[in-house]
Amino acid sequence: FTKKGQIHFSFDGDKNILKEFIKINKKEILKSTDIIAKNMKKRGGGISSIQLIDKTDELKSYFQLSVDFNTLDSMGANFINSCLESMSKKIKELSDEYFKKNNYSINIIMSILSNYTPDCIVESYAECDINDLVDIANIEPKEFAEKMKYAFDIAKIDISRAVTHNKGIMNGIDAILIATGNDFRAVEAGIHAYASSNSKYQSLSECSISGNKFRLSLKIPLSVGTVGGITDLHPLVKLSLQILNNPSSKDLMCIIASVGLAQNFAAVKSLITSGIQQGHMKMHLINLLIKNKANKDQIKKAKKYFLDKEINNSSVSEFIKSNK
Repeated sequence: FTKKGQIHFSFDGDKNILKEFIKINKKEILKSTDIIAKNMKKRGGGISSIQLIDKTDELKSYFQLSVDFNTLDSMGANFINSCLESMSKKIKELSDEYFKKNNYSINIIMSILSNYTPDCIVESYAECDINDLVDIANIEPKEFAEKMKYAFDIAKIDISRAVTHNKGIMNGIDAILIATGNDFRAVEAGIHAYASSNSKYQSLSECSISGNKFRLSLKIPLSVGTVGGITDLHPLVKLSLQILNNPSSKDLMCIIASVGLAQNFAAVKSLITSGIQQGHMKMHLINLLIKNKANKDQIKKAKKYFLDKEINNSSVSEFIKSNK
């Protein structure tokens, strides 16, 4: 699972001379990270490659040095950024001397990891015979499967639905990311960029029917860690990882994708059967009961009473007053 970092810089000189400079000094540039990467290398990780990328067709004088990293079970943000900054200093130091006679110079703009991780892909899927869907909802299994597929197909072609479809997936994914001390904002950004990788924003998951087989699948990029950072410090993060049987980063990726797929299935199932508000209003009722300081007995009675009643703050408040 490769993670990428970038050194962004401008250069106004001869491109061939720049390429030669990187080629000649590649070992020296990499050597500048030796102290930082020492422990990571011992565990089998570190920098796997560096590549000069010419972006001058898109932005005047713009180049980048793209650096690939293997950070093992660590998310690796601090490690990657520290390596990149060290490499930047060495590039500037070497280039000032190398280009002196040509009157050229490299101007480092910034050095930072990328949260776009298309080389860290995980896929989760579930499949069954259509007849096994008999207890899923109060409709025939074949009708349920076909409605589910149609709903997924809509999310493939309509951006307004795709965004909400994917938000439902992220409801599950973000919960696991936060519980395990991972950066949900970074993962969100990378996943939504991946959803747009075909030049059109689409749903991340797919539903298919082949013969009598019903299948759901989810493919997403994930960059997560199970060691380092807050995972070594926060007691609730430690507990969450213990509950998950202390997974490796690869195993955690699989867990996260599976939870996202399960959440996706549950949301779309509600949409095509009872409607999403039935579940939402159950949660809303509990929130309003707690807000109005209902006791356990009142909460129990309210759940039955509001099965076919309108739920809002006024109706819940009146119910509590009449059931003291």
